Amino acid sequence: MRTTRITVAALALALPLTLAACGSDTGSTGTGSSAATSSSAAATPSETMSSASTDMPFGAACSAVPADGAGSFDGMAKDPVATAASNNPVLSTLVSAVTAAGLGDTLNSAKDITVFAPTNDAFAALPKATLDAAMKDPKGLLTTVLTNHVVEGRLSPDQLAGEHKTLSGKTITVSGSGEDFTVTPGDAKVVCGNVQTANATVYIIDKVLVPAS
Repeated sequence: MRTTRITVAALALALPLTLAACGSDTGSTGTGSSAATSSSAAATPSETMSSASTDMPFGAACSAVPADGAGSFDGMAKDPVATAASNNPVLSTLVSAVTAAGLGDTLNSAKDITVFAPTNDAFAALPKATLDAAMKDPKGLLTTVLTNHVVEGRLSPDQLAGEHKTLSGKTITVSGSGEDFTVTPGDAKVVCGNVQTANATVYIIDKVLVPAS
């Protein structure tokens, strides 16, 4: 009889301890789960993608850039800017103008620059008299117009807004933010921005930045 009482007493003492231990394990698991959830919430896939996207080209006209080959974004990143542009059919008129002005080597050898590159349509929209006059004066007017599209240093999208002195000695002004930028003179829109080459960051624009005379 005494043995039975001792056994019952032992069970009575052991049961709360067992329940407490189980409760402690459950609490620990719950805390770990909460921490994991918190950690997961701190870096969601959408946030990671958003962060990565800031280093990518942006703009509606980027779809016109070849998907592969030397004229693609990956291909252009391997070459200096004048060579990279020559491989991109969107910029063939610009390349012809750069070649006529003898600026190819100058642009290719520059260490770090930002180039606002007018599309073929941008050149086509210029008054014929203006374009003809520039092409007839490659070392003068044409060079002035082209160097008005080049800024020292690589400008990332978050550095783009503001006034920038160009290699022509003139000043251009960029307004906007995010993926929506306008460049004056000319109210040119950035239609494909943040394109990387080996020595430059390129912003493709829809108008030519003709400096005031």
